[in-house]
Amino acid sequence: MSPMQEPFADIPDDAIREALKIILDERNHPLLIHCKRGKHRTGCVVGCLRRLQKWCLTSVLDEYQRFAAAKARMCDQRFVESFDISSLKHLSASHLKRSSVA
Repeated sequence: MSPMQEPFADIPDDAIREALKIILDERNHPLLIHCKRGKHRTGCVVGCLRRLQKWCLTSVLDEYQRFAAAKARMCDQRFVESFDISSLKHLSASHLKRSSVA
């Protein structure tokens, strides 16, 4: 994914979905999730993963803010909140159950 310089740049849903498919495929484990600085795109991918893992939105956004710190962006948080995870719920149900947080 290319870096997002504009405050309200769209994140390609297809790129996030593809990243999540790779992450959820246990044949790819262990793996490292990273981007140029490890905050914005990484934070969005991990935030969407946490939602798939049934984390409550407050916990998802708290984790994002903890790691993004002063670089946290509202547009990234809105993206994570509104990302449609329904098309991915069929993937690796056993992995999602092991990683769930209330």
